[in-house]
Amino acid sequence: MLLYRRRPELQVFLVHPGGPFFVRKDQGSWTIPKGEYGDDEDPLAAAMREFEEETGIAPVMDGCLPLSAIKQKGGKSVMAWAIQHDVDPATIVSNTFTMEWPPKSGKMASFPEIDRGAWFAPADAREKINPAQAVWLDELDLLISTSMP
Repeated sequence: MLLYRRRPELQVFLVHPGGPFFVRKDQGSWTIPKGEYGDDEDPLAAAMREFEEETGIAPVMDGCLPLSAIKQKGGKSVMAWAIQHDVDPATIVSNTFTMEWPPKSGKMASFPEIDRGAWFAPADAREKINPAQAVWLDELDLLISTSMP
């Protein structure tokens, strides 16, 4: 889900991946909250579920605008929807994952799937977002400038 709001300028909500591999990564590492879904699950319902799992916030489903499906560098296909919805990044509570850390230590550690979220102006978001997802910023701009009052 690509959340957006007007304050009064357009802003988009992005999240930063948690875990040890992203601690020192910023530019090009932020993303929309997303995840995988099964063959028997509606993609939009899965997007809403994943957003809530990763942020602890349940967005409303009304007014979702479909965006183009993209393929990320690693080959993962991602579907997305834009929705106008305001959230407070300070209230994020992410689900966690467990992995061996440090590597080859035999010790398991738990990390949040996302470690923070923030609102960005489109120009700033373009620098922060995963490069494959930047197309959604252009689509959102076009969609809201042609279909929203």
